[in-house]
Amino acid sequence: MDAKMNPRKLTRSSSDLSRISLLFAIILSATCAAGHAQQIAFTWDDLPAHSVLPQGDSRVEIGRKIVSAMKDAHMPPAYGFVNGTHTEREPLSTPMLKEWRDAGLPLGNHTWSHMNLNQASLADWEADVLKNEPLLKSYMGDADWHWLRYPYLAEGDTPEKRDGARKFLAEHGYKIAGVTMSFADYMYNEPYARCVAKNDADGIAQLEKGYLDAADAYLSYARAMSKALYGRDIPYVLLMHVGAIDAQVLPRLLQLYRERGATFVSLEDAEKDSFYKNDLDLSLPATPDTLEQAMHARNLPLPARPHLDLDPNTVCP
Repeated sequence: MDAKMNPRKLTRSSSDLSRISLLFAIILSATCAAGHAQQIAFTWDDLPAHSVLPQGDSRVEIGRKIVSAMKDAHMPPAYGFVNGTHTEREPLSTPMLKEWRDAGLPLGNHTWSHMNLNQASLADWEADVLKNEPLLKSYMGDADWHWLRYPYLAEGDTPEKRDGARKFLAEHGYKIAGVTMSFADYMYNEPYARCVAKNDADGIAQLEKGYLDAADAYLSYARAMSKALYGRDIPYVLLMHVGAIDAQVLPRLLQLYRERGATFVSLEDAEKDSFYKNDLDLSLPATPDTLEQAMHARNLPLPARPHLDLDPNTVCP
């Protein structure tokens, strides 16, 4: 039938099509937004040895568990930041570095001795960065190892030291691996070793639950700051440590993040976001490197820090 002969039918059809189109657009928009929200780049500090080693465990086995969990989750390659001093203090830990590389995972510089720039001279700190380079070259070859993670996230306690460190890193081709998400995972490793030594299954279960609760709470905390600052989720760079409890809980941590809608990206992809531009181009002036610093710089009130029921230091005393 000619549409001109039945305008009512035409009007109803157009209205239906409009509603369908609107619904489709909403669904498509939500799908696209979900696909870009809560991206997390895992990064690992203190390779090849972090914190106390529980009885019956080894650094190499800890590394294997971490690598296996990330591989099973089909994650992009995650940087491990190396303190070369561990290869001298705990030579049995050194094979972790080869296995990390054999799994296709990159290594970066965390200084030789985990030196705190705020407590050292700039010259001593620069020498500690350079001392780590031959080890990184030996494992990385032609691959990119020019990423630096500041130990203790200490970037200099004076403007002169901070600017001097940036100038030095720029001259040596480095980029800074920032941190925009953490949950103090390192605090759980010593109590975990104590519980293992005591064969305290209840204590271990307490720590594992507290660890996951902290990760969940600090994900929400980081997101609240990012939304307040930018009205969106930036890609978060997560600070982790190669500790025994980290290796044990990692599969559940990855599942938790995915249940919260997160996807995983590489450090390189995360730092393509404009938030990190001054970490990539060190000729630019220093800017806030954490979300807390960015909030302070814009005089925005911080959200309430997560209240956690468990103090890990109280477990298996």
